Amino acid sequence: MITVWGRNNSINVQKVVWALEETGTPYERLDAGGAFGKVDTADYGALNPNRRIPTLIDGDTVIWESNAVVRYIAAKYGGSPLWADDPAERAKADMWMDWVQTVPLVDLIPVFWQLIRTPEPDRNPEAIARHTGNLKNTFGILEAHLADRPYIAGDEFTMGDIPTGAFAWRYLSLDIEKPTLPHLNAWYDRLRERPAYVEHVCLPLT
Repeated sequence: MITVWGRNNSINVQKVVWALEETGTPYERLDAGGAFGKVDTADYGALNPNRRIPTLIDGDTVIWESNAVVRYIAAKYGGSPLWADDPAERAKADMWMDWVQTVPLVDLIPVFWQLIRTPEPDRNPEAIARHTGNLKNTFGILEAHLADRPYIAGDEFTMGDIPTGAFAWRYLSLDIEKPTLPHLNAWYDRLRERPAYVEHVCLPLT
């Protein structure tokens, strides 16, 4: 059975668990990171030299970096359409998986930490406003992309929807000013029809 190390309120762990649930793959999740610790132990460091979560163990295979784990699950256990057979089609999902890690992440994480994990007296309103403004533009890119397709890579749900869907939940759940996003919200509603998304990703922000 697959083992996933990581706590359930980590967005990166949520992506992995969602992928496993979508493929119907049996797994065990073990709490690690944050208040649970364990990542600083020698045993964990031997699995993941970065000492971060998640880490997936599948027999003799050990994988870290959440998007790499999602790709592995999709390729080995999902098949098409989660993992497209055609490299050109698969790249449509791949590029948005990387986009969400390099573009919205740099602004979403600071806003999340300021509003959710920082006591109100210690928050930086100027930083929140600056990053919130950037996010309006960033999620406007995703809004435009979804204007003529139901899912990230086209007509069907693929691995590309998993990281972007996880970050979309956090963005839409934050109490910040947002632009009108009808296409993104329609896509989000489609994702919420998937039980694994609701159960493992759409959790209270903590």
